[in-house]
Amino acid sequence: MSNPRNNGNIVGRLANDPKVFENKDGSKKVLFTLFVDRNYTNAQNQRDSDAVPVEAFVRAQAQGLGPYGNIHRGDLVTIGYTLRMDRYSKNGEPVFDLKVISEDISFLESRSVTQARLHERVQSAEAQNHTLQVQVQAQGPAPVGAAAPAVVHASAVGEELPFG
Repeated sequence: MSNPRNNGNIVGRLANDPKVFENKDGSKKVLFTLFVDRNYTNAQNQRDSDAVPVEAFVRAQAQGLGPYGNIHRGDLVTIGYTLRMDRYSKNGEPVFDLKVISEDISFLESRSVTQARLHERVQSAEAQNHTLQVQVQAQGPAPVGAAAPAVVHASAVGEELPFG
């Protein structure tokens, strides 16, 4: 049972694709960052946003990453979260690390919108790779050094070894 006073919702866009770390028992930790707009505007009438790091836990019995396997950079989502304070010592000093733990996730855009964004990213990456390949081909093959191969005499190796 969760504490009803220690939860909330965050609405934001993913800053990057999530990072996944597998635990020894087969469970996974998913880390991602959401850009969350503030609820007021600044002097230039613009809304600032904050980067909020989020952690999610996927049980070992779950197929793949569950819903976290379908999120990508730029996706608009809402996260139901709880807060957790990790306490530990580092160099003899106490450290208090407040973490936002995702309990559930809801997608606020249709699959077609997110797939179109992902397709644009793939197209852009392929175009960039093609441009780099053309630049490398235009430069020609890399010059090969004319250095003579090193010659190692067996007697020198035998003298260097600590055993006879």
